[in-house]
Amino acid sequence: MSQGKKVNCFECQYLAITWDKNFPYACKRLGFKSKLLPSLQVKKDSKMECQFFEKKVKNG
Repeated sequence: MSQGKKVNCFECQYLAITWDKNFPYACKRLGFKSKLLPSLQVKKDSKMECQFFEKKVKNG
């Protein structure tokens, strides 16, 4: 992931949607749940874009 590029969690293979209404998003790579999309939570906490983004591989 190049520095400065915006991360779209919906295109990341590590995004998970949870059943927890208080923490609806999860990052399987970093192992946390959040009210915000994981990339936004990472940016908020670290002041950096997520370094673990990996684009989903589409079947077909």
